[in-house]
Amino acid sequence: MNIQLGRGKTARRAYGIDEIALVPGPKTLDPELADTRWTLGNVEREVPIIASAMDGVVDVRMAVDLSKLGALGVLNLEGIQTRYADPNPVLDRIVSVGKAEFVPLMQEIYAQPVQPELIKQRISEIKTQGGIAAVSLTPMGAAKYGTTVAAAEADLVFIQATVVSTNHLSPESITPLDLAEFCADMPMPVILGNCVTYEVTLELMKAGAAGVLVGIGPGAACTSRGVLGVGVPQATAVSDCAAARDDYQRETGRYVPVIADGGLVTGGDICKSIASGADAVMIGSPFARAAEAPGRGFHWGMATPSPVLPRGTRIQVGTTGSLKQILRGPAQLDDGTHNLLGAIKTSMGTLGAKDLKDMQQVEVVIAPSLLTEGKVYQKAQQLGMGK
Repeated sequence: MNIQLGRGKTARRAYGIDEIALVPGPKTLDPELADTRWTLGNVEREVPIIASAMDGVVDVRMAVDLSKLGALGVLNLEGIQTRYADPNPVLDRIVSVGKAEFVPLMQEIYAQPVQPELIKQRISEIKTQGGIAAVSLTPMGAAKYGTTVAAAEADLVFIQATVVSTNHLSPESITPLDLAEFCADMPMPVILGNCVTYEVTLELMKAGAAGVLVGIGPGAACTSRGVLGVGVPQATAVSDCAAARDDYQRETGRYVPVIADGGLVTGGDICKSIASGADAVMIGSPFARAAEAPGRGFHWGMATPSPVLPRGTRIQVGTTGSLKQILRGPAQLDDGTHNLLGAIKTSMGTLGAKDLKDMQQVEVVIAPSLLTEGKVYQKAQQLGMGK
């Protein structure tokens, strides 16, 4: 239903993850029987969670550890890990400066060119330690380093930008990346994003995407929505893009997973994303809180270093536990940020969903009142009033 903004403009109502709730059905399931497996390209994972390709979230160690825990971590191939042979002194500088010095420092640090040899080295380090080498490039980076990534035999390649489309106009001096040609030429599955609409999702799938990332600017460390005013609330965006996935499968027989990317912090957020239609989620700040994370208790957006229009911020998230505690438990916190897999399985059990496809079909209600109730509860906790 469209809403009249004024005489010259109508708008469609869209919903964020905080505005919906999941409705228990007529049956329940022991959480141990819930099957959370999913497949991306030719890679099957037990945990439908991907760690974001952000320098404060994923390095070689995190990518390997996440792989061994049944999840997936994506290494940013245009970040600190491929610009500096030893990134540790650089990471120390990032977390030590004040707010006023942060953006200029980031612009200075990321002015150092990417070294193709370090791309090969990082991919090799992940693979030789038994990890899945999932890596990320911007479209411009893909044009420059795609052959390097192919030669290094990465397992999965994510092509990410604030907005990605197959219909991009550029000045005559710049040749935009042909996404369909890139997907066809690469010897490994290519995941494309980000997008928020049915039409673009369908075009990315037709271009050969093995997966599509959904979400523009909802994350805590990204300021694109404030700087650009661009984005669609995640529940609606995921639902629209999942509809494109289902229509595309009916037409072609090929199933392309939809991955909700950004703005998801708790197990409940992840469960509601899957119920909205996602096959998996990509998260940053929850993993930035891990003791093993390279960000040393900080989390920052990857558009921050832009020399023209920075669109990211640094937030202090602290360290709340080990990566294993955050992903698989046992939980030491009761706020939904520990044992994310346990939260998914328990929610599926409560809803009677035996697998992720079942979870995508559960009843969803619009429930902004739950958000209000949650804030009331949090305020009561702060005042020492309990429930």
